[in-house]
Amino acid sequence: MSQHSADPAPNTALATVAGHRDWWRDAVIYQVYPRSFADSNGDGMGDLEGVRSRLPYLRDLGVDAVWLSPFYASPQADAGYDVADYRAVDPMFGNLLDADALIRDAHEHGLRIIVDLVPNHSSDQYEWFKRALAEGPGSPLRDRYHFRPGKGAKGELPPNDWESIFGGRAWTRITELDGTPGEWYLHLFAPEQPDFNWEHPAVGDEFRSILRFWLDMGVDGFRIDVAHGLVKAEGLPDLGSHDQLKLLGNDVMPFFDQDGVHAIYRQWRTILDEYAGNKEGPEGSSSEGRWWETGGRIFVAEAWTPTVERTANYVRPDELHQAFNFQYLSTAWDAEELRVVIDRTLDAMRPVGAPATWVLSNHDVTRHATRFANPPGLGTQIRTAGDRELGLRRARAATLLMLALPGSAYIYQGEELGLPDVVDLPDEVRQDPAYFRGAGQDGFRDGCRVPIPWTREGRSYGFGSGGSWLPQPPSWAELSVEAQQSVPGSTLELYRSALGVRRATPDLGAGDAVAWLPAPEGVLAFRRGEFVCVTNTTGRPVTVPVYGRVLLTSGEVTETADGTTVSADTTAWWTTA
Repeated sequence: MSQHSADPAPNTALATVAGHRDWWRDAVIYQVYPRSFADSNGDGMGDLEGVRSRLPYLRDLGVDAVWLSPFYASPQADAGYDVADYRAVDPMFGNLLDADALIRDAHEHGLRIIVDLVPNHSSDQYEWFKRALAEGPGSPLRDRYHFRPGKGAKGELPPNDWESIFGGRAWTRITELDGTPGEWYLHLFAPEQPDFNWEHPAVGDEFRSILRFWLDMGVDGFRIDVAHGLVKAEGLPDLGSHDQLKLLGNDVMPFFDQDGVHAIYRQWRTILDEYAGNKEGPEGSSSEGRWWETGGRIFVAEAWTPTVERTANYVRPDELHQAFNFQYLSTAWDAEELRVVIDRTLDAMRPVGAPATWVLSNHDVTRHATRFANPPGLGTQIRTAGDRELGLRRARAATLLMLALPGSAYIYQGEELGLPDVVDLPDEVRQDPAYFRGAGQDGFRDGCRVPIPWTREGRSYGFGSGGSWLPQPPSWAELSVEAQQSVPGSTLELYRSALGVRRATPDLGAGDAVAWLPAPEGVLAFRRGEFVCVTNTTGRPVTVPVYGRVLLTSGEVTETADGTTVSADTTAWWTTA
């Protein structure tokens, strides 16, 4: 494959964000999964100091912000999404001084830091929950969770028929201190993750305090885990379906996407607005001259909803700033389907004045280089490698399409290297809790969480001086940063070029519309000012007009007497200027 690029803008996020009031409207945000990014002490597990050491790489890649998956103190029953202390760093990742140094260094490199927040549930080792168990029935602490007596003659049946997202019941019965069977508690995920009761005022008070703690530490925003799940339908009614898990994301559920969540986020938004830039902060210290506070801090919602129109409710002007576009992530490599989702997304976000977001991969789904290597319709957790060459070709084209669309884009660590999922991990190394529970998620998320390769050689390909917590395939040596650095046509250099062109092209980034152009079947073509993007999703070359000067291509593009030939599964960018 070949690629052509214009000279990118100077690769410094600092030049872009300075004076940028709404930096989040066109930001490219890079997700770091800390345990799999970089290991500073050779224990096989990534850590905050490892992330800090690689900040120059992220700066040079050209992203605007870094989103860190959870690094809080946790028993790690669900990779840190079971939080035992929201104000502490788990020792496996470092300590609060490491977090402070990472935030400060990121700002020095022109990068903003977004941290994960997990408000739907805590760990069962959270102090409130431990006290709720210890104090027994009637403990006020039990009101901060969903404790209920069971049904049946002896309370032996769960309070309702809800199922866990990870499989099995969403309820676990406790044994009281005297040894007798006791109440049941709700956990929409693993039993080690009891759901908070957001009807209790203490829960809201606690999380408003947690927000301020990290804002005072200097973070630039929060990604809200399970943002759609905090409020449950009154009375916790039975769902009455034996295929509940198949309904997720397709229907309104009594435990997801309830209207009551929006009052919570309106309260949270007032806190973030207190920390907006260029005014006196909460402690009276002026933020003048601190570029990372310009434009304020942001919330990003992980909200699985039945429609993109429902997602738009989370980003109304007085609520959150962004919401992940899961409808786009799950769309097949098909021009017609992609156009429908793009149009619906832009149409839904326009009335609420929020930017669209675009994402192809994250820590919960099969990497798109593998998804696109397989036939459509297999879902977002795929167990087969598929056609590796086809998957990479489509992944590169999909990336250029995503980065050309109006709004903000998310990149998952390693996708800039073209990494596939590791689909053949031995069962004994898997750690996804869903893998060990029947009838839940497929439980194959470990395949997208394998530590990324930095060098061609070494026990863990430069991830650290020791091994890695999940085994890396030998083929990853040639996918490493070292193997692709400064190599024309490599996927890493394609990403760097694309982000540079995106920053240098005024018509890219923020916006709420595209102008569709006539195109052959299976091809997307649109204009944004003097910029044109063409994506060929077919398996054959197509001919399109000569739109101007080529800026960048993901594959072969050739000008002929009849126009421009765009090869199969390829995206091309032009400028008409």
